[in-house]
Amino acid sequence: MSQKAIVLDEQAIGRAMTRIAHQIIEKNKGISECVLVGIRTRGIHLAKRLAAKIEQIEGNPILVGELDITLYRDDLSKKTDNQEPLVKGSDIPFEISNKKVILVDDVLYTGRTVRAGLDALMDIGRPSAIQLAVLVDRGHRELPIRADYVGKNIPTSSIEKIVVELNEVDQVDQVSIYDN
Repeated sequence: MSQKAIVLDEQAIGRAMTRIAHQIIEKNKGISECVLVGIRTRGIHLAKRLAAKIEQIEGNPILVGELDITLYRDDLSKKTDNQEPLVKGSDIPFEISNKKVILVDDVLYTGRTVRAGLDALMDIGRPSAIQLAVLVDRGHRELPIRADYVGKNIPTSSIEKIVVELNEVDQVDQVSIYDN
């Protein structure tokens, strides 16, 4: 895999997260009924960043949960060498029923990860609404799923790969396009 371009640097990611935070507040007329749930792994860190931005803007904290969708994926046997799913577990220490859940992920591609996230959320509770926030939408949907909040639309070819790197995991903040 060879890197073609860095499409978002640390400052651009920060601006995108600030914009998404403002959009969430505006669309929901505040955050009193909202919670954030990040999809493992990078979605969790993005959800925590959004929570910090929202608290900075609104002056009130917003709850953040962590969602492990491993057992809900339709490709889970491809994820490990021994064909066993690697499960880390969800951590949502609050009630999601009758709340507006904003599901957060790094890249929206085929829609399969989001579908798995929706299934996992519905097994936990019955939210009044589920909205989707992603840092990058690269297109190529296989399922009828659309993000409510997008940091950046980055059209790609099917042979390209988007790689999101975050300080919390990768010690750098950037989004790159790679040739497969």
